Amino acid sequence: MSTPVLPLLGRGLAAGGAAGLAAGLFSLLLAEPLMDRAIRLEEARSHEHADAGAAAVQHHEELFTRSTQHFGLVVTSVVFGLALGVLFAIAYALVHRRDPDVSPWPRALLFSGAAFLAISLLPALRYPANPPGVGDSSTVSDRQGLWLAAVVIGVLGMFLVWQVYVRLADRSVPVRQVAAAVTGVAVLAVLFALPGNPDEVPVAATLLWDFRVLSIASHAVLWAVFGVVFGALGLRAFSRAAAPAGAVPVS
Repeated sequence: MSTPVLPLLGRGLAAGGAAGLAAGLFSLLLAEPLMDRAIRLEEARSHEHADAGAAAVQHHEELFTRSTQHFGLVVTSVVFGLALGVLFAIAYALVHRRDPDVSPWPRALLFSGAAFLAISLLPALRYPANPPGVGDSSTVSDRQGLWLAAVVIGVLGMFLVWQVYVRLADRSVPVRQVAAAVTGVAVLAVLFALPGNPDEVPVAATLLWDFRVLSIASHAVLWAVFGVVFGALGLRAFSRAAAPAGAVPVS
């Protein structure tokens, strides 16, 4: 059963907004306290090496209070979720058009899990998140480029793994699984061939570990909520569309 694109976009926006809000609140309640600690540590280091440039940076940071930044975090998460919802809906429509008989619930969960691996987990394995204030401002563009390259490799890698699994449909299940696993290992090898983080991370090991765990956990919340909401909305639409066909006519 085919599905029009506009309803899929609506489902994507609804799921993306809910997922972004959930991830933003998660980060606000759990990750932000760690970020505040990291900022205080960075300010302490700045005071130890105070100069005119550091004073200018400190003055600039005072333009936005932490409360404003906390609110901006939630808003940014919702906007990010909405954007992901549109992209997710388009990708889902392309796959759904090829095989429209699959139930939307397992497909949405599978898609969300694959997106989490490709966009969040794989890049984070190579370039784990760092607290704010960590890193030289002169290397920002380099770090952003490396992160983008990791995301591209993750997305293309997941697509390649899926293609290998699909194209070996006539083979036994163990053969397909082994081939997909070998492809996944090759993707990891390419990912870790990228250059390392160019900056040191002068943060306490415990604080850094907690921040990175909560960072990837917020991504997991984002994609879990997205998959559940998108799948539930799709299942409801699927049931409504199938109900008239299965209804017993009243004589």
